[in-house]
Amino acid sequence: MKAQDPKSPSFFPISFNLQSHLLNYLSYFLLFVFGLTLGVVLSNLKDLSFGSLQFAQIPFSPVSPPPTYVVGTNTSVSSSPPRIGLKDYLKPPKAFHDMNNTELLWRASMTPRIPEYPFPLVPKVAFMFLTRGPVVLAPLWEKFFAGHHGLYSIYVHSSPSYNHSSYTETPVFRGRRIPSQEVEWGTVSLIEAERLLLANALLDISNQRFVLLSDACIPLYNFSTVYSYLINSTQTFVEVYDNPNGDGRRRYGLSDYPGITIDQWRKGSQWFQADRDLALEFVSDRKYFPVFMKCKGYCFSDEHYLPTFVSMKFGAKNANRTLTWVDWEKGGPHPTEYATKNRTAELLSGLRNGFGRKCEYNGRSRDVCFLFARKFPPTALDNLLKFAPEIMHFNT
Repeated sequence: MKAQDPKSPSFFPISFNLQSHLLNYLSYFLLFVFGLTLGVVLSNLKDLSFGSLQFAQIPFSPVSPPPTYVVGTNTSVSSSPPRIGLKDYLKPPKAFHDMNNTELLWRASMTPRIPEYPFPLVPKVAFMFLTRGPVVLAPLWEKFFAGHHGLYSIYVHSSPSYNHSSYTETPVFRGRRIPSQEVEWGTVSLIEAERLLLANALLDISNQRFVLLSDACIPLYNFSTVYSYLINSTQTFVEVYDNPNGDGRRRYGLSDYPGITIDQWRKGSQWFQADRDLALEFVSDRKYFPVFMKCKGYCFSDEHYLPTFVSMKFGAKNANRTLTWVDWEKGGPHPTEYATKNRTAELLSGLRNGFGRKCEYNGRSRDVCFLFARKFPPTALDNLLKFAPEIMHFNT
């Protein structure tokens, strides 16, 4: 075949068409490369932006599950924690807790500055038992407390060496033992134990009156009478008197008491009945209590610390008498123990009327001078249970 001459007119359309196609292919290729490049760049920018934002806001956190709802009720409940109201905040801990003494006293010393309660408060009486072992007259106290739940609290300080598993506690005393320490008669360990009982009782804001009792104490009246007498009283009942004899002022010389003169030194029974204000002052005292704690040996601080403290600071509000009968007529370091079985009924009747004496109560003279009495051994329990309904009216 004869070759076509490039100069011939028919060659130009063919050459022009080939150039046009090449230019089109080149344009498409450039557009494709440009679009691909732009897509890669935008994709990298997007990943970098959102990835960085997500990393900054929720590092290493899994996606939270959606809120859950309770099926079967009209109100949906979210998984947020429940509200802790005032009732939960004021709920006292169990009697046997794990606070040490420093933590306990600090917690017990708290008190609101606003006197009005933002809720209806039913006042309770705290019965605090200072014992070596079990409350041996517990069956009598069971009858006393029966039917009055919500009006009383019970706290028991017994020796830590006492084996509690060897004695079956009655219902009202079950679980009422507090963390305790060893107590020795005549030493400062007694007022330490009293302070621990008060501190634990103060954790319940409903406790407005506080009664210290021993395992040899009994109630002389039914619960309603005792409760009314204590709650309605305008005074505290701490026995206070000045005794210049050997077991009074002469004990002042058994230790050094800076800040307390011999003229301020007082004596009294350790079995007190206090209101909440005095109880708070007792557990918060950092001036006089440490002074008594320095005494070593037999200083009988249980008969002097609180009477002296109350006389110096709160004498105007105190009745200067105790509500617990104790017979010291025979003399000696320990009071009379009422172990004679055939005298129980006569004895209880005499104790209830104070053996004919009169006492002031809220500015008036009253026949009722004592609400409790000691010292009754376990052997007296059967007779006490026999006469309690008739003489002390425990069924009312």
